[in-house]
Amino acid sequence: MSGVYLHVPFCARRCAYCAFYSTTAGPDSRQAHLLALQAELHARLGELPPGPLHTIYWGGGTPSQLPLEGISDVFDVIRNERGWLPEAEITLEANPDDVSQQWAEALSRLPVNRVSLGVQTFSDDLLRLIGRRHTARQAIEAVHTLYGAGIRNLSIDLMYGLPGQTLEDFDRDILTALSLPVSHLSAYALSYEPNTRLTRLLELGQLQPTDEETSRRMYERLMDRCHEKGLRHYEISNFAYPGREARHNTAYWTGLPYLGCGPGAHSYSGRRRRWNLSDLASYLDHPGEPPFDFEELTPTSRYNDYVMTALRLPQGMDLEAVARQFGQERRQYALRAAHTSLNSGHLQLTDGRRLSLTREGLFISDEIMSDLMALDE
Repeated sequence: MSGVYLHVPFCARRCAYCAFYSTTAGPDSRQAHLLALQAELHARLGELPPGPLHTIYWGGGTPSQLPLEGISDVFDVIRNERGWLPEAEITLEANPDDVSQQWAEALSRLPVNRVSLGVQTFSDDLLRLIGRRHTARQAIEAVHTLYGAGIRNLSIDLMYGLPGQTLEDFDRDILTALSLPVSHLSAYALSYEPNTRLTRLLELGQLQPTDEETSRRMYERLMDRCHEKGLRHYEISNFAYPGREARHNTAYWTGLPYLGCGPGAHSYSGRRRRWNLSDLASYLDHPGEPPFDFEELTPTSRYNDYVMTALRLPQGMDLEAVARQFGQERRQYALRAAHTSLNSGHLQLTDGRRLSLTREGLFISDEIMSDLMALDE
């Protein structure tokens, strides 16, 4: 299985919480970016294993800010160079305020068959606070418009732990999302990142962060509501109806190779991690050969990657796979490192070979992953 990630760094404006690389550059830069993206795909698709693609993911930034004609041209390059399977998952991230009837109908004529909407919350007050351009009504209308245009595989992103957000507020967000014709829900706790507007307001004492207990209760409510509706909790932050799990992101979590094109995009081959520099100007100056950096992965770093990704999934770490890939000593190391969390009920061992997080373990997953990681040799 192989997939391509296409990074679109453009946004109409920067959200108050966002620390990702993005730019508000105008139409000329966007058109140049599309041409450079085509050149990079032409030059680099051969890095993937042979055969048609299983997944394509347009992420950002805001891919819905690009002209659809330009997106179509990029698909033409992929089709001519490699192609994709008939059942391939092809996702485009979109902002609700970019979705009109005309846009949705035009999008449905492209190969895109899945849309991920950055809703974040259905509270207009909170949307204004975090710098989102859309309203709750626009978000709801966007879902119905896309569904009506024939795009039936829809995902919504939510955030919790927003300043001033109560458990009841977030519960309403969950219930609203689950009342819509969506098949997938992602939800992330707000993180105060350096050099963002929310962090500056926090440092000035103008915001009160959500306390840990409230955040925990929000996550619990999310799990319970999704379970009630029949969505499977298939990754720490992701829920889907059976068969609607995000295949592209699942490839990340299961260690499969992927190619990332665009400024700031990451690629992974299994032995090497590469990333294009997060600089639009240099990306446009070197079409097809963008400046990049890379890391050759040691056995220890590959093991640590496995810990971080496998424990995000309900099936967890396969200790037999650890032994095959990294040796019996590493398997024994993992078991020793897991001892405390197994005794405390935060990890469970199934069939003598699978280490996975329990429900209680989900709340301290970062700590558990850190415990199981190894120092480089």
